[in-house]
Amino acid sequence: MHRVTFSSILLCAIASSPLIAQSDAGVDTIAASGYSGFTQSPGIISNPLSQPTLTPGALVLLELEGRFSQAVAEGGGRAFGSWFAEDGVTLNNGKPAILGRTAIAAQAQWDPKTYQLSWTPQGAQMGPSNDMGFTWGHYEGHSKDKNGEPVVISGRYFTVWKKLPNGSWKVALDASADEPAATGECCVLPKP
Repeated sequence: MHRVTFSSILLCAIASSPLIAQSDAGVDTIAASGYSGFTQSPGIISNPLSQPTLTPGALVLLELEGRFSQAVAEGGGRAFGSWFAEDGVTLNNGKPAILGRTAIAAQAQWDPKTYQLSWTPQGAQMGPSNDMGFTWGHYEGHSKDKNGEPVVISGRYFTVWKKLPNGSWKVALDASADEPAATGECCVLPKP
């Protein structure tokens, strides 16, 4: 509940900012909506207040990412697939690219009751024309193995967003990679 309150306050402050008033209509619409869709994992916080150079466009992308994450937490794979553009692409470790919303939706068939995917944006950049940008951050997936033991996967993600002619935003590209090895683990020689 604390996060929702903070997000609501943050969005109200952003909506009244003179920077928002100078931005395009898409930015105004999302920032003024009052939607508090940011979700954050403990220890991994993307705080716009600690990033004084965060632009209104980046805030739009962070808001979209929060809505996307919340929708997937509630709706699982079906919700995941619905956020993609018709020509969207997913790229995942060790797997072939999946091209197109229909194919992505066909692959994303998990139930949120058995697999929980969550992520936290850690940064965003909007392109100069305010119709395309990207976000990046950390993700976690929680499930259980065949013995009922918890399984946790984690890694980094990168999402490219594009604004469609009708003014809506969709995911053009979603890519993820497993969490890197802990510092020093990749190059340590076995001890005799």
